[in-house]
Amino acid sequence: MAVIEQRLAEMGLELPEPLKVREGLRMPFVWVRVRGNRAYISGHVACNRDGTLATPLGKVGGEVSPEQGYASARLVALAHLASLKRAVGDLDRVTAWLRVFAMVNVAPGFDETPLVTNGYSDLILELYGPNVGAHARSSIGMAIPLNAPVNCEAEVEIDG
Repeated sequence: MAVIEQRLAEMGLELPEPLKVREGLRMPFVWVRVRGNRAYISGHVACNRDGTLATPLGKVGGEVSPEQGYASARLVALAHLASLKRAVGDLDRVTAWLRVFAMVNVAPGFDETPLVTNGYSDLILELYGPNVGAHARSSIGMAIPLNAPVNCEAEVEIDG
């Protein structure tokens, strides 16, 4: 078994199926675009193991607590890993996590988005360690599609 997948199993984590969206919602893009030694990962939201949209939904600092937002961000990281695995075949091919752009669905007055998106970063660092897992990150508040608490996109370097 590949190293990263073994770590996921040891942590009791499973990669989800692709996000299932409602009938009529068109998504005319690829979840991961590989170009040279880079993989660009489209914005993902948290989903359950079966690909359904994970709950709770809503604004962090409102219907969703910061702790629930943190958990949602971890699920977004798992969704990214699942899409990345489907695109490149082996998560061990990632040689560097370069950049994460995190967007948090915030209630008015909530300004602690980094605490929420640490859920994403912490999982990547746990799995890949500081040499490969360290990444630049932005964490901003905005309205998010599907009323999801967190949406992230990322860029990674992969072996040739």
